[in-house]
Amino acid sequence: MSTRLDKRFAKLKAEGRAAFVTFITACDPDFDTSHEILKGLPAAGADVIELGMPFTDPMADGPAIQASSQRALKSGATLKRTLDLVRRFRQGDNDTPIVLMGYYNPIYHMGVPVFLAAAKEAGVDGLIVVDLPPEEDDELCEPAMKAGLNFIRLATPTTDDKRLPAVLANTSGFVYYVSINGITGSASPQARDVAAAVARIKRHTQLPVAVGFGIRTPEQAASIAQAADGAVVGSAIVSAIAAELDAGGKIKSGGPARVLGLVRELADGVHGARVAAE
Repeated sequence: MSTRLDKRFAKLKAEGRAAFVTFITACDPDFDTSHEILKGLPAAGADVIELGMPFTDPMADGPAIQASSQRALKSGATLKRTLDLVRRFRQGDNDTPIVLMGYYNPIYHMGVPVFLAAAKEAGVDGLIVVDLPPEEDDELCEPAMKAGLNFIRLATPTTDDKRLPAVLANTSGFVYYVSINGITGSASPQARDVAAAVARIKRHTQLPVAVGFGIRTPEQAASIAQAADGAVVGSAIVSAIAAELDAGGKIKSGGPARVLGLVRELADGVHGARVAAE
């Protein structure tokens, strides 16, 4: 079965360019603003959208994304509201892949069968659940695959050749390579190191490899796009949203448009880079 993610990466490969993958947190700073930004991402150049599921203790995330989760929760975000956001987005866009990213706890509390049915119905394409290792695939990964959702796994600089086959066993859609050790937004990846890591992962899988963590500028995005099948930007976009909030935490007039302007600049960096021939 070919998913939206499969189709999108195949299309980009045929065009000889990398995917620009954007991350925002659902309902940050509120549902309507989040929807306005989400709706504008494809036109600003996003090829794939990762939508963060707000959570009280996002341990793998840096200060910017942690703060976005807190803002979202304060505005009334729930997993149900996150799915409502996807549903609203799908009313105007049936092509752009959406991947929910976050932690297992909210899914567990909703109930895996209920969540998977609701996610599929809302128009979700894939899941990245950072705190479920391959040893627990029967919890969510295998049921998600049976439901027709891609399950995307993270690989890191410390994922050695012995560990990689387990990480990749039930992965689909793409592999998310975390280019630095540590939390999101904490450092910047080096293109040479990334190219070597991507080549190593590709010896184990035919899946596209998207690289994230620490990409903040169009130049960084372009250098990563030359080394990988996709460049993921999250903290820089989430920080731009935070910078557009007034003292009361409300979005300033014109804020979403300025955030999308940054997205467009980053997208231009990615889309201007041609992927090296394999």
